[in-house]
Amino acid sequence: MRTDYNWQIISLCRGDDPERSPRFFNALEVLKAEGKMGNLDDGPEQEPLSPQKIKESILSLMPPLEYDIIITHSPDGEYTRHRRHEEIGQEVMTLWKNKGLFSKQLWQFAYEDGGGKYLPRSITSADRLTKLESFIWHKKYKIITEVYNFSASSFEAKAAPISEAFWCFDSPQKFFMKV
Repeated sequence: MRTDYNWQIISLCRGDDPERSPRFFNALEVLKAEGKMGNLDDGPEQEPLSPQKIKESILSLMPPLEYDIIITHSPDGEYTRHRRHEEIGQEVMTLWKNKGLFSKQLWQFAYEDGGGKYLPRSITSADRLTKLESFIWHKKYKIITEVYNFSASSFEAKAAPISEAFWCFDSPQKFFMKV
C-alpha cells in the first residue's frame, strides 16, 4: 500500500471476535493504516439486516471526512451469496448518493465466481483491472496466511487474486444509471 495516503480500513463485522479482531489490528500495523471494527453478524447463516442498522454501523465507524476514494463491496457481492457484503455495498452507495458519506470517487470490488462453480475472479470488463506487482501480492498473501493464520489450502488463501478489479464511480448518478 502506498504510505503517502491516510488509509482508513473499516470492518463492520467481528469486532468482538477474539481471534479475528486482533488479527485485523495486526494487519493494520503491517499496512501502516488506521481502522475500526464493528460487530455486525458475519456468520454463515446471516439473517438480513435493516438498511438502517447497516447505515448506523457504517457511520459510527467512518470518520466524517471527505475521502479521495472509498472502496467497498458490491451490492452484487464478490462471490455467491455473502449477504452482509451485498447489504454493505448497497448501503455505502445509498449513503454516498444521499450525502451521508463524502468521497470524490467510490469503487466497488468487481469479482464473480460463476455461481459458486469456481474461486472468485476479476471481472475483465470492470472499469479498473490491475495486475498486482509480485511483491504487493506476496504481502497480501502473507497477511492472509501469516497475520490471519488461514492455511494455504483455505478459501481465503486460494481466493487471493493477483488481479484486482473495481467498478469505479465519480458520482452516485453513474452507479444508479448502471443498476
